[in-house]
Amino acid sequence: MAEYTPMIQQYLKIKAEYQDAFLFFRLGDFYEMFFDDAIKASQELEITLTSREGGSEDRIPMCGVPHHSAPGYIEQLVEKGFKVAICEQTEDPKLAKGVVRREVVQLITPGTMMEGKGLVDKENNFLASISEYSDSFGIAFSDLTTGESKVTKLSLQIDELINEIYVNGVKEVVVDPTLAEEVKKKLIERCQVTLSIETETSIPSDFERSVEILENDSQLLSTFGRLVNYLQKTQKRSLEHLQPVQVYHVHQFMKIDFYSKRNLELTETIRSKGKKGSLLWLLDSTMTAMGGRRLKQWIDRPLIQQSDINNRLNMVETLLNQFFERQELRELLKEVYDLERLAGRIAFGNVNARDLVQLKKSLQQVPHIQEVVQRLQNENASSIAKRIDPCDDLTELLDQSIEDNPPLSVKDGDIIKDGYNTILDQYRDASRNGKSWIAALEKQERERTGIKTLKIGYNRVFGYYIEVTKANIHLIPEGLYERKQTLSNAERYITPELKEKEVLILEAQEKIIELEYNIFTDIRETVKRYITRVQELAKMISELDVLQCFATVSEERHYSRPIFTNGELQLIDGRHPVVEKVMNAQEYVPNNCQMDDNRSILLITGPNMSGKSTYMRQVALTSILAQIGCFVPASEARLPIFDQVFTRIGAADDLISGQSTFMVEMLEARNAIVNATSNSLILFDEIGRGTSTYDGMALAQAIIEYIHNNIGAKTLFSTHYHELTSLDQQLSQLKNVHVSAIEDQGKVVFLHKIKEGPADKSYGIHVAELSDLPKPLIARAQEILSQLEAGNKQESKPESTLSVQVGQADKQLSFFTDTKPVVVKETNELPRKDKQLLDSIKALDLLDMTPLDAMNKLYEIQKKLKA
Repeated sequence: MAEYTPMIQQYLKIKAEYQDAFLFFRLGDFYEMFFDDAIKASQELEITLTSREGGSEDRIPMCGVPHHSAPGYIEQLVEKGFKVAICEQTEDPKLAKGVVRREVVQLITPGTMMEGKGLVDKENNFLASISEYSDSFGIAFSDLTTGESKVTKLSLQIDELINEIYVNGVKEVVVDPTLAEEVKKKLIERCQVTLSIETETSIPSDFERSVEILENDSQLLSTFGRLVNYLQKTQKRSLEHLQPVQVYHVHQFMKIDFYSKRNLELTETIRSKGKKGSLLWLLDSTMTAMGGRRLKQWIDRPLIQQSDINNRLNMVETLLNQFFERQELRELLKEVYDLERLAGRIAFGNVNARDLVQLKKSLQQVPHIQEVVQRLQNENASSIAKRIDPCDDLTELLDQSIEDNPPLSVKDGDIIKDGYNTILDQYRDASRNGKSWIAALEKQERERTGIKTLKIGYNRVFGYYIEVTKANIHLIPEGLYERKQTLSNAERYITPELKEKEVLILEAQEKIIELEYNIFTDIRETVKRYITRVQELAKMISELDVLQCFATVSEERHYSRPIFTNGELQLIDGRHPVVEKVMNAQEYVPNNCQMDDNRSILLITGPNMSGKSTYMRQVALTSILAQIGCFVPASEARLPIFDQVFTRIGAADDLISGQSTFMVEMLEARNAIVNATSNSLILFDEIGRGTSTYDGMALAQAIIEYIHNNIGAKTLFSTHYHELTSLDQQLSQLKNVHVSAIEDQGKVVFLHKIKEGPADKSYGIHVAELSDLPKPLIARAQEILSQLEAGNKQESKPESTLSVQVGQADKQLSFFTDTKPVVVKETNELPRKDKQLLDSIKALDLLDMTPLDAMNKLYEIQKKLKA
């Protein structure tokens, strides 16, 4: 580095410690970037790339952003998954000898954002750390904005690990460099997270409470230690707002895997990846940001302990019945700001006076909230009311000290109330009286000289002055004023008395601003001592907010309280909650669902678009709503408590991992079959349609039989394979139901009503006709269908079960009855080239190939055959 200037050498030395981050290097009023950082940042931020001399022969690439607008640029980079190291001047340039000392004061990463548009009010911003052990994964989470921290252990199944990362919306994962490459790859590909490295796992002394909680589990202790070490090294400040870590176990909640959360659209829709149209969107009548985050957490983790669920349902029922108290509570909650994130900003030291006013206004609502909760006729509500801490002393401090409408900056004054600090009051009195004296002097001098246009002004160069236009100079008595400055059309003067007052006024103003800032920082430090109490209060208010939200939605949507059973599932007039809201409620057709020990599998047939998938989803969503403690969309609901929900709904290639539709379908089916218990709920929609008819039918029947004979889970299985409807003769717990439709003048009419028994036909061509396919095409399809049905009648056999049909020799299905089979002459000997090709085909591992790899291989084989 000797060839570079001292400043560039300093830059390179600091940059060497932050290779995986953009280094925002403070130079005066700009943050500058150099070399590769400058080239890449100019592209990502669309800013001008320039260059400068740096001591070497070649000019150094450079780009920069003004320091006052840097937060917006930093946020852009972090949202794209990059890290930004903020390098500030840490000594006064006037006192520096040589290059001004600079240090990185903070590393901002996707998992450590504290403010900005990238933070969604009603979503957590969790950072995760992962440790791999011989028998498990340890995983820890922390939301720096709210201080929430939690840890758990998972099996060594990567899918389970990815599911936790997905559920918590993690954007950044901290790992040990020795973590298996396969795990790192899947985290990046499937979760699209930023990976960061941290080797230190011993927990710093600041986290004594968390150490006590984890002292009996060295693995979780080191996993959490990795997380807090990374936070301390990147944030370089106190993390006292981090709450004591919570240990949780995934088996304590209903397990809903990644695929099922997506298929059921619990928190976002499949198509738009947005909140609108999801279960979260339907339910979110929360009044606070904290409540919104809590609601999402509850949806992600439904309960399985009946007593806990009933505690929530009891509160919801109370709030639903006590309408006026609920409305009053909603109005009060509307005035409560985000206490959790305010506490985080206070701990970080970047809170301003307006934030403290928000904190005060929020705390002022708490006694009223407490009083409303006390009026609720519910034992749990009484307990909650007693535990609510209004933080009266903090409210009083903020009310006495901070102005009600302070400026945004904490260094411009006007943030501390009169009467709070005696010295500040004295300075303010001097400043205000001085200004009054100036105004009186101006009036006095006008009367003395008779110059009505005489004025007293001020600028930073000359201070206070008396200004007289040149036309009136002759009216000034000789020797009255001392000339200070000549202008083109006026003269400016001073007097000894004016200068004396100037010193008093300016000194007072300067000391006011300095003293106000010092008083504010003292208040901010005092408020830090209340962080734990504010966080506990925030938790209670957020839970109250979610419970009133459930009551509000249940009343508006006419939901009923579920009753829990030992196995029976009975829904009377059940509805899909989201579809019902999107549609006009009067147009929605409700349906019943009956399942018990003698009826554990429903085989659902019916035409496309008739509502089979909607019916299946509504059963799952109703169960999830019940187990988060909300009333459900049915006139009556008797439900078992499910330990897990599995779904296989919809069809889409997983392009990222190179898996076809059929492979994704089989993987999701396997996940359910391997992990489900008799207390689980399984939804399978059109299993087997991604392959040939016989293959698909065989797999579908085998899956149904396996679930029936080996698992016993409540299962809804929709299919177009009408041959499967005969299984009710073989499987005692399987029952056929269908979505009814009628044919009216050649047109299909969907009734959307579930009825007993199998469907009589599929109406596929009628559905195609609804999509406005060309009429000649539809007519030809009808003609072909008639031919096929006639052929089937001629070839029909008494046995209708799949096993009879599949027992035939392997043949490619033909859609036309007059197609002649191709006869292949059997021989024991193959040409050498053909034998080599056959061996190469046998050696292929198709399940481990992407669709593109398979096509390329097929092309190679075809070329060799044509050669």
